[in-house]
Amino acid sequence: MLQTIPSCDAHLFSPQALAEARQRFFSGEAEPQGVAAPILRSWTRCAARGLPPVGGRLPAEPLAAGELNRRREQAEALRRRCRPELEALHADAALTGSIVILTDPSGLVLDTVGSADFADRAAQVALLPGVSWSEAALGTNAIGTALVERRPLEVRGAEHYAEAHGILSCAAAPILDPYGEVIGLLDLSGPAAVAQMHALGLVRLAASQVEHRLFEGAFPGHVVVRFHSDPSFLGTSREGILVFEDYRLVAANRPGLAQLGLGWDALKSCRYSDLFDGSLGRPGEERKVRSTRGDTLLARVEQPQARGATPRPEPRPAAPRAPATPEPCFDAATEQALGRAVRLMAAGVPVLIQGETGTGKDVFTRQMHARSSRAGRPFAAVNCAALPEGLIESELFGYEDGAFTGARRAGFKGLLREADGGVLFLDEIGDMPLGLQTRLLRVLQEREVTPLGGGRPVPVDFCLVCATHRDLKQLVDAGAFRADLYFRIAQYTVSLPALRHLPDREGLVRRFWRELAGDADAPVLSAECVAALARHSWPGNFRQFVGTLKVLHALAEPGGILGPEALPADMREAATPAGPTLPDPAAPDRAPPEGDLQAVTRATIQAALAACNGNISMAARRLGIHRSTLHRHLAGEGRPGKPS
Repeated sequence: MLQTIPSCDAHLFSPQALAEARQRFFSGEAEPQGVAAPILRSWTRCAARGLPPVGGRLPAEPLAAGELNRRREQAEALRRRCRPELEALHADAALTGSIVILTDPSGLVLDTVGSADFADRAAQVALLPGVSWSEAALGTNAIGTALVERRPLEVRGAEHYAEAHGILSCAAAPILDPYGEVIGLLDLSGPAAVAQMHALGLVRLAASQVEHRLFEGAFPGHVVVRFHSDPSFLGTSREGILVFEDYRLVAANRPGLAQLGLGWDALKSCRYSDLFDGSLGRPGEERKVRSTRGDTLLARVEQPQARGATPRPEPRPAAPRAPATPEPCFDAATEQALGRAVRLMAAGVPVLIQGETGTGKDVFTRQMHARSSRAGRPFAAVNCAALPEGLIESELFGYEDGAFTGARRAGFKGLLREADGGVLFLDEIGDMPLGLQTRLLRVLQEREVTPLGGGRPVPVDFCLVCATHRDLKQLVDAGAFRADLYFRIAQYTVSLPALRHLPDREGLVRRFWRELAGDADAPVLSAECVAALARHSWPGNFRQFVGTLKVLHALAEPGGILGPEALPADMREAATPAGPTLPDPAAPDRAPPEGDLQAVTRATIQAALAACNGNISMAARRLGIHRSTLHRHLAGEGRPGKPS
């Protein structure tokens, strides 16, 4: 059975731990263990309202038929938009003993489809059309609590506030319109006794598909920008979408805001030039662009036509040309390791790359591919920490038609088979769930993939490269990573050094700046600025380093000289650092930080949190990782993550 990765949205606690947590909470004890943070917040809100968890009866009378019909008519546009998702989930929900639910923004159930048997049981607790499942009315439940929290989440069994609702296991995802307003919600509910491991991933995906279709033909006369860092996601529900009116951002989707590090408050307050460097080109043309944060994106612009002319994006006065991305830069030791890794890959020996976030593990692996005999064949990169948590198994191994609720009718090939003939890169393999590690080990041993839902095994041929910022040996000792898989993938290990441990960092700054600037009249870095950049701790390593140089180049005047005053505030303070700093290469008695990879990672995370005053979202952006990954690290250290 697939194990769900614990997080604030998807969580697995033992029934005993949950029962003990309920007893402690309802007896007045503070902060009970064994319950997820969103559930605890909801319990607290419900208790403050005086809702009874046991005994009594919460008001759950359905609306009269006439009033329900009126509310359905008001929500007709939403119901029409969601019909494909309801129909796609209908048949399999019936087979798995579940029902799919559509609600309006208040939590009023509009439609249910799926298992007739379970629908009858759900009706016993008023989970049926015409009943409002708002948190204020019925206590903690997936529908109402997801609407309050404005994000997808699960509520299983005894996590429901009302004891009577403990027969349910529910996963819900709100639907947001292009302006950030909740317009409805999709929910997948089944019996609590049956583990619905894919439920949260399915409703999250369904909601994102609905949100994606809301932009179809909705903004005539506006500039619509569609983009993603991965070209394969353009045209899918994962692409970012931004809508501009007179160069001002007026609408967006969640992936678009997330990729640019923005919140919904950016609407009406950000201009095109605040987000992107230069022009996006002709309508319909796909081209690489750079965000003002320094990220390279593939974008396509849809622009209105006016009198036969194509409006251009707003110009940036006196802006320098967009800087080029420097070529991969390895020190002599890493270059030698790269050569050995290429030879070993040709011999079929798996390679494991270790290093902190941003040290260039992806760049190193792509260079292995480019220099190998498989350079012209597929390169399939799988980020084990970034795949949708509820769908990670099906994304990797593929599935047959009807394998589970929401499966495509034609099935899905899977990412492992896409690597056939080339290189498979499993990034952040230390975050792979144990249950999935077992299946991966079988693939590596037998060199064949069996899709979910049965079917014949399919032979695969790929060279395997794995990467992680975690200490896999410690994970093996802790029982969080399979020892047999570790010895299978770590037959040759490359440890990439952190930027702060590299020699001649001032030379590195000058080399990267030359490649970024290029022009004869490009701005120049003063000696003091170079020294401050070399002295900085760079918790995000090369990813943060290159991004900062791009920002300096974009904001500098042509032909000018950049001094330390041009640097971000935390780097200007490098002369008198308050936190962890780089060792001074001129002082041989000062050794670099000691400790294994896990210790260095912990120190880097704590330094980032301290610099961001405990703000997890800001610290994650500073480290160049997703906040859910940072939450997992903090949970692994036994430190509760602060809401931010």
